[in-house]
This record gives sequence, C-alpha cells and structure tokens, in this order.
Amino acid sequence: MQVQDYRLEAPFRAILSELAAVLAVQRVEAWATGGFLRDVLLGQEVKDLDITVAANPLELGPRIADTFGGDYFPLDAERRRVRILLPDHEMHLDLMPLASSMEDDLWSRDFTIDAMAAPLNELASGSMRLIDPTAGLPDLGDRIVRHVSEQALLEDPLRLLRGVRLAVLLDFAIEPKTREAIHRHSGLVSEVATERQRDEVVQILRTSRAARGLRLMDDLDLLDRVLPEFAVTRGVEQPKEHYWDVFNHCLAVVEALDMILSEDEPQADLAKSLWNELWTRLEWWAGGRTYFSEEFVPNTHRCSLTKLAGLLHDIGKPQTKAVDDTGRMRFFGHANAGAQIAAGLMHRLRFSSRETALVGEMIDAHMRPVQMAQQGAPSRKAIYRFFRDTGEAGIDTLFLSLADHLGTAGPRVDMENWRRHVAVIDYVLRMRLEERVVVEPPKLVDGDDLMSALGIPPGPRLGELLELVREAQAAGDVITRDDAIALARREL
Repeated sequence: MQVQDYRLEAPFRAILSELAAVLAVQRVEAWATGGFLRDVLLGQEVKDLDITVAANPLELGPRIADTFGGDYFPLDAERRRVRILLPDHEMHLDLMPLASSMEDDLWSRDFTIDAMAAPLNELASGSMRLIDPTAGLPDLGDRIVRHVSEQALLEDPLRLLRGVRLAVLLDFAIEPKTREAIHRHSGLVSEVATERQRDEVVQILRTSRAARGLRLMDDLDLLDRVLPEFAVTRGVEQPKEHYWDVFNHCLAVVEALDMILSEDEPQADLAKSLWNELWTRLEWWAGGRTYFSEEFVPNTHRCSLTKLAGLLHDIGKPQTKAVDDTGRMRFFGHANAGAQIAAGLMHRLRFSSRETALVGEMIDAHMRPVQMAQQGAPSRKAIYRFFRDTGEAGIDTLFLSLADHLGTAGPRVDMENWRRHVAVIDYVLRMRLEERVVVEPPKLVDGDDLMSALGIPPGPRLGELLELVREAQAAGDVITRDDAIALARREL
C-alpha cells in the first residue's frame, strides 16, 4: 500500500535521510516500525525512532552512533536490541533485528497499530510503501487497540498493561475481543518483573488520561494485581463531606490532577472553569504550566509521581478508621500510615529512594495546606515549617491538596470554595517562589556564635535554638545578628 499523506518534520526527515544513506553504504535494509511509524501516520509529534534492520544491531549500533556523534548501549543484548542517543537532536534511536521476514516480524508483535513497517529510505523521501499484514492502518483510523493474536499477549504478559497504556495515550478504545483476552489472562501480569510493571504504570500516569487508565486497569482485573496494596480502599465509607468511598475518592483525585496539571485548557465546561480559575490566578508563575512535565529522575516525570501520590494519599485510611462517641468517623494518623504503606509498595516496584521519598512526603503532608489556613492566611512561620518538612515535595503537595479538594466534593464542587482554596495555594506559592527569606532565611548566626555569646556547650539544645532563630527570621521577627542572639538568650 502506497502512502503519501503524512507529516514528517524537516529535522526528522534529515535524520532519516542521513541514516538511510549510512545503511545503504553498509548494504543493510532497514524499516521504520512500531510507535515511531504509528505516530507519523497519526500526524503526531515524533520524539524517538524505532528501526528494524536486516543485520546485527550489536555490530551496527556503534557505527551509527559514531556517525551521529551519539552514545550507544544495548537495551537487551539477548534479543540484540540497542539504543543510540542522539544528543544534538534530544532523541534516541532504537535498533531491532529483523526476524525471518518483515511480515513474520510484524505478525509476532503485540497490537496491530504497532505492527506496520515502511522502508526507511522511502519514508524519508515523502512517499512510502506501507507493509501492513495485520490491518493496523484501518484500526488506526477507527481508533482501536486490537491484539495481533492472543498468543502475542501470552508470550510477554507485560503487553496486557501496554494495551491499556496505548488506549489512554492515544485516546483509543480497546477492541472487545482484545479486552476479553486481557481480562482472561490478567493473572499473568504478576509474572512480569516488577520494574517492568512499574514502568508501564508510570507511563500511564504521565498521560492526561491517567484516571481513565487506572479505571481501565480495574475493569480488566489488572489494578489489584499490579497494586494489591490499594485494594483495601474498596468500599471504605467516609464522612458525609466526602462524595465517594476511599477507593473512588482516590481515583477522583487522580482525575482532578489530570485536569489541573494539563498544559492545555480542558474542553468540558466545569473543568474549564476550575482550570481557568487556577491558572489565571497563577499567571505570574512563569514555569508553572511546565513544572510537572519535568523529569524528576531519568524517565519519570513529576506529574507521574504526583498522580501516584494522589492515588495512594488515603491508602492509610482503612487501617486507621475509627468511630468516636458521637458517631463521627475519624482517621487519625492516616497520612503517616499511608506514607509508610506507599513506601513499601514503591520499594516492591523498585522505585528509587528519591522517588519514594517524594511520594511519601506528599502523602504525609497532604492535609497541611488546608490545616495551615484554618484561621485565615497561613502565617509565615507555618509556611516556613511546611517547606522545611516537605523539601522538594512542597510545591507538588500544594497541587495534591487542590486535587484532594475536588476529589472530596465530587460533582458537588462549589466554585466559591474552590476559589478560596486556590487563593491559599497562590499565597503559599508566592511565598515559596518570591519571598525566599520565608523559605530559606539567610544565616545570621551559627553554632559557634551561640556557644560563644551564650556560653553553652554543643548538643541538641544548640540545634533547637538555631531552628528557633530560623523560624523567627521567616516570621520577620529577627532581622539582625543581634536580634538572633537576643532571641536565643531569652529562650535559654
């Protein structure tokens, strides 16, 4: 099938032309495949290249890397898959070996929309012959995720999760027989290495439809198998101010984060009003709209971890639930308990210690933005303590608080209450980003100064006095070195 109606940006066309020329010199046939070709056909922004070659990528990779001045490393030495980083273009190129024939190769893939190929030199020229034995192009047009075969899912059960990820990433529907097959074999996902499960979940959370992805995982019996710790939240009743039980509340918080963290204005009327109220108020924050799209650690973005915290923020409620003498439900200590449960979950899925700490801090502190503002605008001292305790999770926690507000109210959300909550977050953010003395007071005295001035020995009390000085600086009560020493002397 000849295809001409596709868009390929000039930089990509140049890279493909150069790559095709290099491979021609090597007398190596090559095809564009996988997600790269799918995105080209959809007219979406292309970020990385998937290339299948009739050669050994382990031998070919270093030569291509040298040509482009990039770095090369094996992704899977056993399967002879390699990755070449192209730093000048901020992208990577994945090389895979051809099976016995291109059609056989495509029939062995997971989903039809990723089981197409085109000769590399033709793609670069602007007109290509599409190789599509599994009818992926019609499925692309119909916005359907369909498995190539049920056997393909069994060969690598991670594909069960990948089907969900493709559906939410592209906003496609999973074809009914494919849904049935995924549900039927959902138990096999437990056999997949936990870090591979983690990577798929993180990518689902990175999309703007993360809540839909989690609900789809639940419908297909995948959620409890990948995140069994979360199952305890099902059916746990909450006080009347909560519209949902704990399970659905947590999913509603993720849905709220999908909306809040979107870089683009939502289409639905209510979501548009809520989003505009927030981001109009935060127009002064130059990097606000892109803050959550930053990588926190390689391959994991802040938005994914914030949504994970949103999903897990009340996971401690089932074990802390109690009913007092008046019949009111209480969840004393649920934030701290939830942080500990989340830490165990993230350790099991092999998240890094830094990622685990970020999510744990968000969960542990998710109620504090509201608590700080119970008597009006938060005090400078309260804001100092909040950012001291939450560290690099502070800003993320503020947005989790906003999402928690929406997830609590559900469809009963009141715009005036939302406006007040946004005003609190705006105020605290301004203090964090524009009033640095509140968050990081400059050092006026150190331990040696206080020991010399007050005649006290080193020890825990010295550290307490220094912290009192910093808090007083943040509050604006201590300005000079003499002020600091005088305060410490009064506290002795």
